Amino acid sequence: MSYTALYRKFRPSEFADVKGQDHIITTLQNQIRANRIGHAYLFCGTRGTGKTTVAKIFAKAVNCEHPVDGSPCGECETCRSIAAGTSMNVIEIDAASNNGVDNIREIREEVAYRPTEGRYKVYIIDEVHMLSIGAFNALLKTLEEPPEYVIFILATTEVHKIPITILSRCQHYDFKRISIETITDRMKELMDTEHVEVEDKALRYIAKAADGSMRDALSLLDQCIAFYMGQKLTYDNVLEVLGAVDTDVFSRLLRKVIDRDVAGVLDVVDDLVMQGRELTQLAADFTWYLRNLLLVKTSDNIEDVLDVSTENMAQLKEEAQMIEPDMLFRYIRIFSELSNQLKYATQKRVMLEVALIKLCTPAMENTQDSLLDRIRAVEEKVEKGIDAAAVIQAQGGYGAGYGQDSAYGGAGGNGAGMPGGGSGAAGGAGVRKELPNAIPEDVQEVVKNFRSIAGEASGILRGYLKKARLSLGGDNRLMIVLPDPLSESVVGREDHVQELENLIEQRIGKKVEVEVRHVEEGRHFEDTFVDIEQKINMEITVED
Repeated sequence: MSYTALYRKFRPSEFADVKGQDHIITTLQNQIRANRIGHAYLFCGTRGTGKTTVAKIFAKAVNCEHPVDGSPCGECETCRSIAAGTSMNVIEIDAASNNGVDNIREIREEVAYRPTEGRYKVYIIDEVHMLSIGAFNALLKTLEEPPEYVIFILATTEVHKIPITILSRCQHYDFKRISIETITDRMKELMDTEHVEVEDKALRYIAKAADGSMRDALSLLDQCIAFYMGQKLTYDNVLEVLGAVDTDVFSRLLRKVIDRDVAGVLDVVDDLVMQGRELTQLAADFTWYLRNLLLVKTSDNIEDVLDVSTENMAQLKEEAQMIEPDMLFRYIRIFSELSNQLKYATQKRVMLEVALIKLCTPAMENTQDSLLDRIRAVEEKVEKGIDAAAVIQAQGGYGAGYGQDSAYGGAGGNGAGMPGGGSGAAGGAGVRKELPNAIPEDVQEVVKNFRSIAGEASGILRGYLKKARLSLGGDNRLMIVLPDPLSESVVGREDHVQELENLIEQRIGKKVEVEVRHVEEGRHFEDTFVDIEQKINMEITVED
């Protein structure tokens, strides 16, 4: 005889065997005992929570010849034929493949005939949200006023897709996700029956990975047992089969991120890849680990809420002292975005590594929640005796766009793109304090004539240049600063930059390189750039 999967072999056959849905089971049993059976039921909930199973038990119970306290006896001829799937009174329909108007019309024709045995004909329509609009409309009248011997049970995972006209004709039951404790206890009970030795920690991890689905939990357990047939199933075995990672690895990874040790982080990733770990699962589990850490950091007496061991709780509390809440918010945001991207990515390792490097180097991001982390990174380097200006320069600091040789953002400057930078780094020369002397004559000449030069540009370029402001880029380049990324993308096109450089060369007879930038969102031009156009024009006025 062929092997039967655990979730099929141990599918509940009576209400007492259904776990985690007591609120629904009690209601249905009371209806059967009081003979107050409805004509239409809607079972909603995520996959593997017992919707179809409860529907079949209910169908047996209403037709059972000798019901016991609202549950089917399981021994009579009717119960046995329904369990075997041979009963003509229980019709199970998959709406995913039978979703047309004609399929529903067949049901409407069939309900006119009384059951050949038992009291009720029960129609179980699974994934009912897959029915077409026409099929729903065809079902409406029959669903509202069926014969007294017909019961409809509609099951769905996406109740929001069902028309309100259908919802209003049904008794609505929401199946909850099953708790980790309930799933673990059920699996432990089944493993005792199967005489399979399994560690409790392994069962808890499988229950957690199942995400509230008993069927998923039993399928994962089946997979793990098959891999280690005849051996004791351990926690490490389960991690290996599911491609998952132990929390100790997350702890090691987080500590390297906090230390901003990019090389160490990449070494951990390389080890995990070589072990064959599933990177999508890794991202999801690490996000969950960060969530637990955030709860420990921001709440008191959280032990009863978190499903972690005493050892892991001590580890979380230790790490909570090493990290700030704003850093955790940023980490969770980056990894939540990564989890969505990895589902469809072909280069999963690259995306994971980039996300981890982002955590280590907040200067890679321009978002608000990375600002505090960027400042914190500078402070840490200063505490270690590294020159602050050099740090800001390395991170692409506040003088965005100024190269190392720029008069305003060099290593000897103050890092804010402003003159008066004080002493230079380790033997470097100080920045000139007088702005006009720091501007090359070629660039000054372009600035004085820029508006007339811009007026000679082609149509679309000329329009965008009206909003441009001028500053000085690295290597004595002319920097054209636009108010937004769209303007920058238009003016910064290779052909437009070439056109501008040609116009400048025609006007002043010299070659001047052009660099295009935009003002970051939430900032003002003066926060990041020096307006050399205004400065030069002021000097011209004074000379006159």
